[in-house]
Amino acid sequence: MDPDGYAVELIRQDIVKYQLQVNALIQDIQQCSGPLEILDELNAEGRAKIAVLKISIEHLASVAETEVDEKKKAELLSTVDNYKEQLNTSLAAFRKANVVSACVIDKLARENLFSMPEDRQNALRRRHDKQSLSNASSQVTDKLLSISRHLAETAQRSADTLDTLLTSSDKVGNTKDELEHQQQAIMQSGKLLGKYGRREVTDKALFVLAFAFFLACVFYILQKRLF
Repeated sequence: MDPDGYAVELIRQDIVKYQLQVNALIQDIQQCSGPLEILDELNAEGRAKIAVLKISIEHLASVAETEVDEKKKAELLSTVDNYKEQLNTSLAAFRKANVVSACVIDKLARENLFSMPEDRQNALRRRHDKQSLSNASSQVTDKLLSISRHLAETAQRSADTLDTLLTSSDKVGNTKDELEHQQQAIMQSGKLLGKYGRREVTDKALFVLAFAFFLACVFYILQKRLF
């Protein structure tokens, strides 16, 4: 047998083994008449076996997908489909067995309770009531703790947000001061530029007047000498 065929055979043997174990557990659950703790243990064991069986079937499916020979691949995929159908049937039987056993255990517990003396029934009821109150108290405590943690987280987020806002406010204030200083500097610069502009206009006017006066003097001198 080739290595690939040997590996496939090992996987199939595991699937058959786990399927038989699941079927045996289903029978044990069907025959379970209590207490509930034993049924819970059988349930946990059954779920674990079903999970392992499902993994083995998926492993075989992945091996089938990598098969090069189309004929072998089709045969393996058909085998995988059969195993999946068996798994679905086992899951349905597993759920049904659990429901039936739980009903039987509940019925037996009721019958035992009603067949007890009245004082013992009352004692069991009180114990059940106390247990129910204890469970309810625990649930309320857990809810209060959860609410307290939620409020603490909310308060911490609010404090962080407040710190962020304060920091942002400081930055905005600093930016505002810088902008005011820049505005004042721009206004002073504008005033200086206006002053320098007016002075430049005055200087140009004086220069024009001086030049006109110079031309007038030259013209006067030339006129005296020529005429």
